[in-house]
Amino acid sequence: MSLTPPTARREPKTIVQLGRTRVDDYAWMKDDNWREVLRDPKALRADIREHLTAENAYAKAMLAGTEALQAEMFAEMKGRIKEDDSSVPAPDGAWDYYVRYEIGAEHPIHARRPRGRNDGEVVLLNEDELAKGKAFFQVGAAHHSPDHRLYAYACDAQGSEYYTIHIKDLATGEVLPQTIDSAYGDFAFSPDSQWLFWIWRDDNARPAKVFRRPARGGEDVLVYEEPDDGMFLGVGTTSDDSHIVIHVGNQETTEIWLIPAADPTAAPVVAEPRQAGVKYELDHWSDRWVIRTNADAAVDFKLARSMAEIPAKATWVDFVAHQPGRYITGFAAYANHLVRLERVDASDRITIMAREGAEHVVAFEEEVHALSLAEGYEYDTTLTRFVYQSPTTPRQWIDYDMATRERTLRKTQEVPSGHDPSRYLARRLMATAADGAEVPITVLMLKDTPLDGSAPLLLYGYGSYGHAMDPAFSIRNLSLVDRGWIWATAHVRGGSDKGWGWFMDGRKEKKVNTFTDFIACAEHLADQGYGARGRMVAYGGSAGGMLMGAIANMRPDLWAGIIAAVPFVDVLNTMSDTTLPLTPPEWPEWGNPLQDPAAYDQIAAYSPYDNVAARPYPPILATGGLSDPRVTYWEPEKWVAKLRQYSTSASPILLKINMEAGHGGASGRFDFLKEIALDYAFAVWAVARAWEGPAAP
Repeated sequence: MSLTPPTARREPKTIVQLGRTRVDDYAWMKDDNWREVLRDPKALRADIREHLTAENAYAKAMLAGTEALQAEMFAEMKGRIKEDDSSVPAPDGAWDYYVRYEIGAEHPIHARRPRGRNDGEVVLLNEDELAKGKAFFQVGAAHHSPDHRLYAYACDAQGSEYYTIHIKDLATGEVLPQTIDSAYGDFAFSPDSQWLFWIWRDDNARPAKVFRRPARGGEDVLVYEEPDDGMFLGVGTTSDDSHIVIHVGNQETTEIWLIPAADPTAAPVVAEPRQAGVKYELDHWSDRWVIRTNADAAVDFKLARSMAEIPAKATWVDFVAHQPGRYITGFAAYANHLVRLERVDASDRITIMAREGAEHVVAFEEEVHALSLAEGYEYDTTLTRFVYQSPTTPRQWIDYDMATRERTLRKTQEVPSGHDPSRYLARRLMATAADGAEVPITVLMLKDTPLDGSAPLLLYGYGSYGHAMDPAFSIRNLSLVDRGWIWATAHVRGGSDKGWGWFMDGRKEKKVNTFTDFIACAEHLADQGYGARGRMVAYGGSAGGMLMGAIANMRPDLWAGIIAAVPFVDVLNTMSDTTLPLTPPEWPEWGNPLQDPAAYDQIAAYSPYDNVAARPYPPILATGGLSDPRVTYWEPEKWVAKLRQYSTSASPILLKINMEAGHGGASGRFDFLKEIALDYAFAVWAVARAWEGPAAP
């Protein structure tokens, strides 16, 4: 294999937009036939395939010395997984539903058994059997019908996120012959089990229409069509099964349509018409609606209620008022209780409210922890289930009696190779950003790791779409931490780690805060001895990969290496291409450079690809997926080519494209770990500067 990087040809393409001109030397890497490539990778243009194949070969050759380390890390990660693991059964009527794995299986079995018993298993879906012979296989949504007679599941065999929905008759075991193709991964049975509501994806991979068909097959009837290609669609039912819900929205605006369950073929009725900048979600709580919303300047959201049949905003009455700094992230409704999940200063908490209004907080001792609500099927119950974890504590599934406040530990994540939380230390630090904002950092390390700058440090970040980086337990990160590394997560603006306002301060014209926050975190960690400038590795994926591209341009000196997984780096071109499925829906996040000169200039000022220049770039590993509809393969391909063109250092810049997967990488639980092991081995390799000599890391 060659240790000489592939040379990408340059074909300058001049683009004039809003009176501004830019030149793209590598626009040829985008296959005009990209839609067909999503469905069939073999359709990729020959010259592009040849170039990607050469890039993969070069990356493999450069990292050949890490193959033993990759294998070792993979074995460690796999050894921390209980191979025959199973979920805590979720009761519904006469059945307990669960998923389980068999030893060696990449994919799970979906099953049920009579409630409260350990025998009588009925296999609903064996994903591993369906995945045989396929390079990629993923199940999106999978649900049983409310009457327990049918099981529906959506399959993607390419990574393109075009799903095929299958329906299984649980009495006969037969998979019904009429499938649903070109589907989004979201669907819902009507509460009477007679109908299936599903979402159609158009040729641009956009979820555009909601259809209804008889659950056992029949004619599709259009229920809702979304005219705005900037909106996403979702479909579900209320907790009390009183309504079917169609959710329309993007990052800043929501609209919900309702269909009464008593009349599932009725036309949907809008709850509250969309208003730019107003988000809301709702659920029916027996005799009233509960609405979570940011309306009326409730930046960190509030809860309102409505007694109206159709809960228009004029009928909303606040009952959990907005409290700045307390971000209400979600809620769950039960017959006599309401559970809400809140976040304060990047820490989660759960609050239980009884129907009459009394409430209490479920408390936890660890300073740094993460909480999530586990979905259940039953409404008329006093039990709710949540998952607790921390960087040192494996996941715990806890059933909580909302009436008696009794906790029942149902399961603790088992780590077969052993895990001793007392060996580790998790800390919460605060870095001061350029404008004075306090940015949280979560740190995980061995207790005896020295804080003198000698330990290698990996700093992870994301910072977009309001997604918070939970301080979760990770079997993967331990493979670095156990080698003396410090793992740090920067809770930068653009996420909602400190509330929705934290997100608003890291988007559009304030996007640069995401990047400067991350740099401030790196500087603070170095100043406090958790790492050293030039010995840190930065890591981020997707929009977090854009963060990686930006900090590579802004402060290349800080990093021993940068890992950019499926990186969104060609921001200006992508946000100007309306044929791509995510472009119009993402204008609220980044701005619209086709119509807004200010947005064009803002994006042009930070877009990683457009700002590559003569700089001493550190070693960089960029990864991607050929059938990725979110961050298309040509983004990392173009970025790597331009980085090599301009870099003034001798540091290697590598590209690894999975030719058989999409945005999430490999679909199997073990195959995916091999990709993570590659990333981590690259980090070790980069810190050791192993490419400068024959010694393997």
